[in-house]
Amino acid sequence: MHARESATRILLADDHALIRRGLRVILDAEPDMTVVAEAGDGAEAISAIAATEVDLAILDIAMPRMTGLQAAREIAARFPGVKMLMLSMYDNEQYLFEALKAGASGYVLKSVADRDLLNAIRSATHGESFLYPGAVTLLVREYLNRARDGEELLTPREEEITKLIAEGHSSKEIAEILTISVKTVDRHRANVLGKLGMRDRVELTKYAIRVGLVEP
Repeated sequence: MHARESATRILLADDHALIRRGLRVILDAEPDMTVVAEAGDGAEAISAIAATEVDLAILDIAMPRMTGLQAAREIAARFPGVKMLMLSMYDNEQYLFEALKAGASGYVLKSVADRDLLNAIRSATHGESFLYPGAVTLLVREYLNRARDGEELLTPREEEITKLIAEGHSSKEIAEILTISVKTVDRHRANVLGKLGMRDRVELTKYAIRVGLVEP
């Protein structure tokens, strides 16, 4: 009985009763987990959390009336102590990013829920995130794309000039070091500031330190 008292109290929200029943069987078989409430849509899930002590909500992404994503945003705002896991049929980039932005601790695919859900719950309970292997690949790709689109837009010559500016050289000194005209240096400098959305040498220096062009 003691194990049940300290068990993670779980809300299951899915509009398919059959899926809820199947998941409940898996979860209730674990001594450290107990399903304390069920819901058929996002609005019901929020009402259940308001009425019952819940540690973790498992929310199906695609539910009628109020989706799991909509519910997750409201739960994060109203019940910040409740951890959330998103359950989805879809290995979908957009859903994954939206789920993480909404505050979910993890994203579990229904097709492998019997394999992944218990690990995801235990990860969330310990304050860690859970992502299926394909999701990790998506996140890494997104991160690299953002880096490329943002901070790696500089040409090698622009990087060179940014480094020299950050090291405190004047346009005249940079022109001499690179054997180009002061006008060319100033043009590159203006391009760099424009690309990075920065105003002056101070911001440029901070950027150069951040991306490893110069030592702090």
